[in-house]
Amino acid sequence: MAEGGGKKLAGFVVFAGALLMVEGLINVVHGLTALLSDERLGMHQERLVIVNVTAWGWVVLISGLLLIPIGGALLTGASWSRIAGIVVVSLHAVTQIAWLSAYPVWAVLMLALDVIVLYALTARWSEVQDSLGGVGDAPWSAMEGPEYSQADRGPAPPHV
Repeated sequence: MAEGGGKKLAGFVVFAGALLMVEGLINVVHGLTALLSDERLGMHQERLVIVNVTAWGWVVLISGLLLIPIGGALLTGASWSRIAGIVVVSLHAVTQIAWLSAYPVWAVLMLALDVIVLYALTARWSEVQDSLGGVGDAPWSAMEGPEYSQADRGPAPPHV
């Protein structure tokens, strides 16, 4: 793919990283609300799969606290953040299924955002990582290693 395509995809991954941080912040707020004042949650108990609101609050709070740093690390192009993001966003999408009957619009919106993030994390990562400058990370596959050797980048800048 041309150089411009990698930069476009890099912008999409930056968007996904920012979106993960926003989703994480929303989860932190929901988790704290469930833990501190569960009477303020607008829930229909007969429509929820959840049995214990306190346990749900802890799960949502912890997932939010995981999403924020993973989203921030995505902005740097770190390979570990891609893998962690795929795992955490996949789990987040699966948990939205429990909300479908109680909050259909919210759950579908979150599922759509999770699918966008998953696409950004799985489509052409080698081009994205080079554009974002994931320095020092191991290549995602054996096919990527030679593309990013120092010889391909040109001469190194002189040291002062």
